[in-house]
Amino acid sequence: MRQTTMLKPSEVERTWYVVDGTNQTLGRLATCVATVLRGKHKPAFTPNVDCGDYVIVINADKIQITGDQEEKKFYYRHSGYPGGLKVRSTKLMREKYTVEWVEKAIKGMLPHNKLGNVQRKHVFVYEGPEHPHAAQKPVELKVK
Repeated sequence: MRQTTMLKPSEVERTWYVVDGTNQTLGRLATCVATVLRGKHKPAFTPNVDCGDYVIVINADKIQITGDQEEKKFYYRHSGYPGGLKVRSTKLMREKYTVEWVEKAIKGMLPHNKLGNVQRKHVFVYEGPEHPHAAQKPVELKVK
């Protein structure tokens, strides 16, 4: 008889992964990172438990986008007050707010609840090739 494995939070074993963003497409990179953050790459995936791993994204300033998204795609925020709509183009996000741009793409692929808030804290994005997490001995993760 087969038994479904349901992990408890104390049984989760976490590993650290590092992803190089050089010449990667933003969407493909974000889906790969979100899958690892959720823990869906593990055989004992449990949807209601944070069983994912930590991910470090380096070289975020070298991530690419396809098509004409740089001119036609916009990111919107609203303060909640009348006239409080803020609009940023993809070009501006890519040049000045690179870390927020990548984190926003990954956030959109995680659950929008308390579990997603916890999983979102397990990703670290850096613009250059250096990161301060060498002590965790991260393993390289290949993006398909």
